[in-house]
Amino acid sequence: GRQGPTVLMINDLWYKNAVIYCLSVATYMDANGDGVGDFAGLMRRLDYLSGLGVTAIWLMPFQASPCRDDGYDVSNYYEVDARYGTLGDFVEFTHAAKQRGIRVIIDLVANHTSDQHPWFMEARRNPKSMYRDWYVWSKKKPRGSNKGMAFPGVQKSTWSYDSVARAWYFHRFYDFQPDLNTSNPHVQAEILKIMGFWIQLGVSGFRMDAVPFVIATKGPQVRNPVEQYDMLRMMREFLQWRQGDAIILAEANVLPDTDMEYFGREGDRMHMMFNFQVNQNLFYALAASDARPLQKALKATKPRPKTAQWGMFLRNHDELDLGRLTKQQRKTVFKAFGPEPAMQLYDRGIRRRLAPMLENDRRRIELAYSLMFTLPGTAVLRYGDELGMGDNLALPERQCARTPMQWSTEPNAGFTKSKKPISPVISVGPCGYEHVNAAQQRRDPNSMLNWTERIIRMRKEVPEVGWGDFEILTTRDVSVLAIRYDWRNNSVLFVHNLASTPREVSLSVGIAGESSRLLVNLLSEDHSQAKAGGKHRFMLEAYGYRWFRVGGLDYLLKRSDIETESADRVTPRRQRSRRGPVAR
Repeated sequence: GRQGPTVLMINDLWYKNAVIYCLSVATYMDANGDGVGDFAGLMRRLDYLSGLGVTAIWLMPFQASPCRDDGYDVSNYYEVDARYGTLGDFVEFTHAAKQRGIRVIIDLVANHTSDQHPWFMEARRNPKSMYRDWYVWSKKKPRGSNKGMAFPGVQKSTWSYDSVARAWYFHRFYDFQPDLNTSNPHVQAEILKIMGFWIQLGVSGFRMDAVPFVIATKGPQVRNPVEQYDMLRMMREFLQWRQGDAIILAEANVLPDTDMEYFGREGDRMHMMFNFQVNQNLFYALAASDARPLQKALKATKPRPKTAQWGMFLRNHDELDLGRLTKQQRKTVFKAFGPEPAMQLYDRGIRRRLAPMLENDRRRIELAYSLMFTLPGTAVLRYGDELGMGDNLALPERQCARTPMQWSTEPNAGFTKSKKPISPVISVGPCGYEHVNAAQQRRDPNSMLNWTERIIRMRKEVPEVGWGDFEILTTRDVSVLAIRYDWRNNSVLFVHNLASTPREVSLSVGIAGESSRLLVNLLSEDHSQAKAGGKHRFMLEAYGYRWFRVGGLDYLLKRSDIETESADRVTPRRQRSRRGPVAR
């Protein structure tokens, strides 16, 4: 048989239907008992991640660093920090992950370095050094230096005086993180070299930090920075030649009208971007039981090249940024999820984990994750959220949600044998490790962990979410969100009730023909047969959700696309035909 171009593209664009799991090596598993997680410990947990259904691991920074900002202050891009192991340990890890069908993507921090990086130290010392122009300098303190800080309320300026260089240097982030002069072609070439180095060691891509800052023009005379989008195309071209299926997942919290500039109108720039617009409106929807702003955000971010993909997430390593919401919407979200000042950060974000934000209410947590897995894009899961881990608000800034993974009821949650872990393990309250840990949840069929494993498995059986076009259906209830996906003559429908009270839903699937008369529930026996007039009517419990395949089993077996060789190559026929019985 001959593989068609569409099938080849599906195999190459693995990220369109991946399940990405973000973790920090430092806080995941400690194998040598020094209190710091390491690659040897992470390797021990690969089977756990494989069992969960993870297809890609995103590693937060692990390169050599003074670690004043959790590794985002890199001092050597070509070395593993000694606390986590060696380059050999890293290669063993990527190899072991590959054996389990798991890809590895790593953080690429290209906007700035540590002030302890040899490049910066040489640039400070010698004004004639080649590295002097690798950073951004000014003889006088520039005007507007008290604006544009990445961390307002913590930073006081974006320019600091260096007594050795006898000049001011630019830093969008902390003063110990001088910005690289990314307009310098030598710096650009070095970034590509860094990418190529890690690809040779088994990496499948990069989560690029602070992309809008990386591509912006910098300098003492720059009042209105201009984005240099061609840099993104250059990086994409490099990856295409070096390793065709390697990707860049961009952190770019930008407005929808500039999304296409980052993706590239021809799909020739970033492969993926986090959808911050949907993320912020999703939390408003959960807080207000109102799906309308979320629907608006979904429609605004719908346009994208066929090869591009959104990264859908709930929580990550940073605060929940609410800067894109209106003042009243922010007030609503703060009241619902971060009412106390200690829960807030920079007056625009919430520094909490998901479970405590939702008051550890299993119904609401399931609803949130069901939404994340069924919104148009690729799901990005934060370590520990599969357990319902909590936060420690006594820790400063964003450290509160970066505590060690809770593996068992052993001391320090089984994370380390040391009495001094890198960060305090959560030990009190309903989210303490004696109540929330992987060992206990493994043995409980109804645990959050086992629910997450089941929902991931089912998400893999609905590739329409990653590949298909979507349409938001009319429900005439602001608390109910209904989305239908269509791909290759197959359709799936997802319905969510954002309200704390039951809702009776009446909707039309919006597809002509007999296929739309039956909705097969993929998660339970609760199927739906259309009533007179072709509409479906069913009851959704408080915070309820339904995953439906449009059309019954008999109808699915008759579809011509199942009989085509190309479709068989994408998803084996025996697997596709089991969807009905699985649901039953």
